[in-house]
Amino acid sequence: MEQTVSLLDAIAPSPGEPGREMLDPATGELVGVSPMHGIAELEAAVAAAKAAQPGWAAAGHEARSAALLAAADAVEAHAEELARILSREQGKPLNGPNARFEVGACAAWLRSAATTPLEPETLVDDGTTKAVLHYRPIGIVGAIGPWNWPMMITVWQIAPALRMGNAAIVKPSNYTPLSVLALIRVVNQALPEGVLHVLAGDREVGAAITTHPAIGKVMFTGSTPTGKAIIRSSADTVKRLTLELGGNDAGIVLPDADPAAIAEGLFWGAFINTGQTCAALKRLYVHADIYDQVCEALTAYAANVPMGVGLEEQNVLGPLQNKAQYQIVADLVEAAKASGARILLGGNPQEDQPGYFYPTTLVADIDNENPLVAEEQFGPALPIVKYTDLDQAIQWANALEVGLGASVWSTDPDKAREVAARLQAGTVWINAHGVVDPRIPFGGAKQSGYGLEFGAEGLKHLAQPQIING
Repeated sequence: MEQTVSLLDAIAPSPGEPGREMLDPATGELVGVSPMHGIAELEAAVAAAKAAQPGWAAAGHEARSAALLAAADAVEAHAEELARILSREQGKPLNGPNARFEVGACAAWLRSAATTPLEPETLVDDGTTKAVLHYRPIGIVGAIGPWNWPMMITVWQIAPALRMGNAAIVKPSNYTPLSVLALIRVVNQALPEGVLHVLAGDREVGAAITTHPAIGKVMFTGSTPTGKAIIRSSADTVKRLTLELGGNDAGIVLPDADPAAIAEGLFWGAFINTGQTCAALKRLYVHADIYDQVCEALTAYAANVPMGVGLEEQNVLGPLQNKAQYQIVADLVEAAKASGARILLGGNPQEDQPGYFYPTTLVADIDNENPLVAEEQFGPALPIVKYTDLDQAIQWANALEVGLGASVWSTDPDKAREVAARLQAGTVWINAHGVVDPRIPFGGAKQSGYGLEFGAEGLKHLAQPQIING
């Protein structure tokens, strides 16, 4: 069927079944119709997962890894169709670090989860005591994903879950269900029936996943308030949790940095996916000695990065995904303008054009307490704060309750590492920001969540540790 029926047609609800029209945030045009699943469908998925999971666990790592590698091949075989669905539904362009990049990352993370070694670990073997640490399947994992990187983050959740012998039930964001439905349909070509399910449901389905007694672990990427609600609702069943929550990542530019050399990295650290990335650079602290030069270099680079409809090949920035997020960005920039901050670029959306396009915006001479600095904008607007005292800049960077990522920019690696060690964040990059690697664990500090993803540590978080002692 996949050879003759498009993925959008294949995932559409049957005639007479409830559905939701999904519109392109760049044009307002219809992308497709998503089914609307409810509690009955969740219960059916749980029952099927419970039946399939023991056999999947018994298949062993080698067979499960082979299936994930086959799933990666299937994703690559459908890469262009998946990328076009993603571009139309989420808004991100095909090119640049966007839709085609995201689909490619899905295949890469599937392969990494399949091939990362995780062997039993002998902890003690002294002739009297032998203790060996094993990692067993949890059972069923619930994966609740976001709308900003819907396909890639879904794979971040399900690939390690499946590799470790679990079944998985995916609940995508209501803003981007088609992307995830299409992805799971492709991945399921390589998996045994019943192991992986996807439910395009409303909040009640997500809430039911967090309380269902048969679901042993929940993985969630999204806002801190929603993460807190999941913690509360999962308490009665003592679920294992991995939570990747909100961030407001700081970058600190040291006075020895080369403004021209770092402009491109600063730009993409902040504006990847049009700023709609949890671990994007969202507030930039620049030393007074090079403040004007950094502002000039960053503005010059940003002014030449094309924004527009994602299916147009020249564009590498797109719209905000939804009206609510557009309004958040617009309100924060307006508040910054009203406070006297200086607009270097952008800040002037064209209200009469279709789509939720907000122009690339750089804001200078802004106070650290301004809402555009203190609150997560999650869009294409970067505040640039001047500092003279490094200790003050570090204090500002650490002052918020979140700590997903941070970065230090310098020509002196040793000095940069000294500063990095003082920043309260799960990951601190040097002369880059937001770069993730399937081999390197990733997770947040403070209220940006807990648990690790990626690499062997990520696999461990999708398993139940068991010590065999004797």
